[in-house]
Amino acid sequence: MKKFLQILFVLTLISSVSQSQLIPNLGGQRTGTSSFQFLKIGQGARAVGMGETFVAVSDDISSLYYNPAGLVEFNDNGIYINHTQWFVDTRLEYFGGVYHFQNNAIGVSVTSLRTEDMKVTTELQPFGTGEYFRYSDLAIGLSYARKMTSQFSFGVSVKYIEETLGALKMRTVVGDIATYYKTGLGTSRFAVVISNFGAQSTPTGSVDLIGGRKADSFQKFPPPTLFKVGFAVEPLLNANNRITTSIQLNSPNDNAENVSLGAEYAWKEMLFFRAGYKFNVDSENFSLGAGFKIPISFAKANFDYGFSNFRYLGPAHRLSLTVLFPNLR
Repeated sequence: MKKFLQILFVLTLISSVSQSQLIPNLGGQRTGTSSFQFLKIGQGARAVGMGETFVAVSDDISSLYYNPAGLVEFNDNGIYINHTQWFVDTRLEYFGGVYHFQNNAIGVSVTSLRTEDMKVTTELQPFGTGEYFRYSDLAIGLSYARKMTSQFSFGVSVKYIEETLGALKMRTVVGDIATYYKTGLGTSRFAVVISNFGAQSTPTGSVDLIGGRKADSFQKFPPPTLFKVGFAVEPLLNANNRITTSIQLNSPNDNAENVSLGAEYAWKEMLFFRAGYKFNVDSENFSLGAGFKIPISFAKANFDYGFSNFRYLGPAHRLSLTVLFPNLR
């Protein structure tokens, strides 16, 4: 009875947070109305290869990004490194680490997006003023997950996020709330996640304008809150072969709702192939991926590649390395 009440409390909390964060935005505030857009860039070559339909899969360290409740769905401690070759020579790096103890797990993550130095231009000096500026994003996260029953897990994340554009800087704190539920019907599982919910923020600093004027008052914007519901199952599972399929509904506060599908084939848990597709997403459609296990004696390691296709900007490439160390507890 106590476990049931705990689960009921968690689901009620998620429902109340989703209403306060999402429902007011569904009608009026849509495209282009949130800040910190780098938080929406998917992390992890494996998940991206599956179309980011990962909230109900979430059985590796990239759960730090997709569903922190999934951190207790594997037992080993480890580190995770992901590099994304983003557009216009933009570099996006992600680092994560997870440690397990009893029925709990804690994790840390760091996300960094940077550009090269760019020339400052004005209406009167279109070829440059001699000054340079840089755009950068930073997120530092702390996650906690607990296996509340053999079927139900709960996770939360708190993230400090910062965005810098020249002399302007914007910072705030956002959070994730996540659940992971094994239905008991085969390998099927169900997950609900609310990510990046928090208060509105506004830039600090000033911008020089023509005539010696300065702009130092700016509009407030909310973070890119996203409500996700996912379902995953293995239609094929034996000693040599595994196929994982997943479907996910995404409801962002700054764009239209969309659905994504994904699948992963594993041969002897050594070689992996993946594919995914996003529906009702104007800028992005299909994704592909592959990976393999690296044979080393002191740990378990995987190397993965993910390809995602963007209709107008071309492809984005991701490389991920996962190293897991045996948990000796």
